[in-house]
Amino acid sequence: MGESQGAAVVNETDLRQILDHFSKTQYRARDGSSKVEGFERKCLALFAKDYKYSVILNSNGELCGHYPGKLVVLEYMLGTDGLLGERDHVESMYDVAKLREMMCRSRFARCRERFVMPVILCDGKHICRSATLSGGPEIYGRSGFNYFFSGGESAEPEDEETFTSLSRSPSTSSNDWPLFDRYRGQDIKLLKMLSVTTVCDLMLENKKVKFGVNVTSSEKVDKEHRYSDFCLLSLPYPGCEFFKDFRDNGFNGVNLFFDWSQDFVDADLSIPDRVATATGIDWHVYRSWDLVRITQNYLKLLLFLIKDGDSGVLVHCISGWDRTPLFISLLRLSLWADCKAHANLSAAEILYLTIAYDWLLFGHNLCDRLGKGEDVFFFCFNFLKHITSDDFSLIQRRRHRASSRADSESCLEPMVLLDLEESRKHKLGSNSSLSSNISITSISSTSSPILTSVQDSSSKEETRNGDIHQTSNGAVRYNVPKSSIHRPESAKQTIIQSATSPVAVPRSCRRSSADMAKSTSSACGRPEHIPEESLRKQRLDQVRMEFNKIYSSVIGPRYAMEPSTGLGSVIGSLVTKVGLKGGRGQYV
Repeated sequence: MGESQGAAVVNETDLRQILDHFSKTQYRARDGSSKVEGFERKCLALFAKDYKYSVILNSNGELCGHYPGKLVVLEYMLGTDGLLGERDHVESMYDVAKLREMMCRSRFARCRERFVMPVILCDGKHICRSATLSGGPEIYGRSGFNYFFSGGESAEPEDEETFTSLSRSPSTSSNDWPLFDRYRGQDIKLLKMLSVTTVCDLMLENKKVKFGVNVTSSEKVDKEHRYSDFCLLSLPYPGCEFFKDFRDNGFNGVNLFFDWSQDFVDADLSIPDRVATATGIDWHVYRSWDLVRITQNYLKLLLFLIKDGDSGVLVHCISGWDRTPLFISLLRLSLWADCKAHANLSAAEILYLTIAYDWLLFGHNLCDRLGKGEDVFFFCFNFLKHITSDDFSLIQRRRHRASSRADSESCLEPMVLLDLEESRKHKLGSNSSLSSNISITSISSTSSPILTSVQDSSSKEETRNGDIHQTSNGAVRYNVPKSSIHRPESAKQTIIQSATSPVAVPRSCRRSSADMAKSTSSACGRPEHIPEESLRKQRLDQVRMEFNKIYSSVIGPRYAMEPSTGLGSVIGSLVTKVGLKGGRGQYV
């Protein structure tokens, strides 16, 4: 099932085609087409370059309407040459029929039937994605609908062992509905079958409420404590609506702060004390972080869980198709940059895989998000410039003397950099900084309508002393009172950068950019002329530049045709800053 390392599966035309399709149509499993089947075939070919895998069929959306028609379960990694070698005749690690049956049984436990699905394999550990837990109305509504259309026969065989083991005494379960035990029990069995012990919940809410009804729940507030055997992390992260502010702020996440005082935000950050201490991050001040910093620190935490743990991790938000693919993609790309996953894929191939599999085939509605200006998809790949530091690497490397930013960046690309002030260094005041070497972008002169921060030293101390709560599972919950949140003074919080600010000027280096690209575009060989410390940055930069090029050419012109929205000038400015359009309007 391996392919030659040098055989390219995708090219730039393939990337343009899939992005064009993605920006116009939301994927639905039942709406099969030859084009979508072509996307799936390429994804399978890309997985096959590095992994032995099994496929679970989801034909016509039988398991989930917005999951891929061919669900890939990665089993183990192949050699760096893409060959099975001694494991050529090893049988599948999973009983695929049993695994599919468990997915079928458990799907009603989660919102929109988006059950737990393994999508990344690192060091034998599954990184999974899903939606959050269903609330009562959805559990009973979907299961009843399924019962009706199956002719009165249950599509899920009864599992009395699971139902009985999770049932509580009448005194403790009288307020719960019977099907909760059954479906959530199946969900727990699926998690254990995949050896997942850690659940990371990105919801801002404890339960999602619509029209006064709890439409979804989450593991962290399951009142019967069914998930008490798992390590539960509550990592509240802004929803896709907040990325409208990201766009309005000139596609800039630095000094862009989420408004934590909004009424619907009732989830507090909660992390096991041992994990919180080991990461070296001051989690007490998470509500003072801007969009870049909170994303960096959450990603660093997830990478720590993958490296430090001996079992799998589940990541989910509410529906699992906005914030969830954001972090799943960042994890996949970060692990690829370290050669810990998909080692035989080129930059173009890993970009195609994450666009196709992590976003399109798992139901992200890019067309709708673009129309609303909620650019979480663009943010994901643009954010790669903020995780090039070895602070995000799972590989322990010997430190080299840091070279100047102008030298290191000029050797990577003969074009103007995306950030106007990439040649400058700006150190944020937060003591939770991951690294002073992480790239920081400047904020535009127009402020976002939602800019909030917490008090500095005095409120931080108050938070530590009065608003940290120890939970029953040994986690520490960090809660900042809403009364302590205020709007920052623009003179202290914003950095205004003129459009005529100096940019990093490419200078000659010993090797051409084409030679450098050859070194970093394919498998994870590490040529002697490339320092170990810089390989990660070069690989991530290459993916980001490739994405910027196709995004600007495929998505950019569409906005230019909508002058009433004012987005044409924004995209045009973005294209110019990326350096992809020359003086005559030609993309380079």
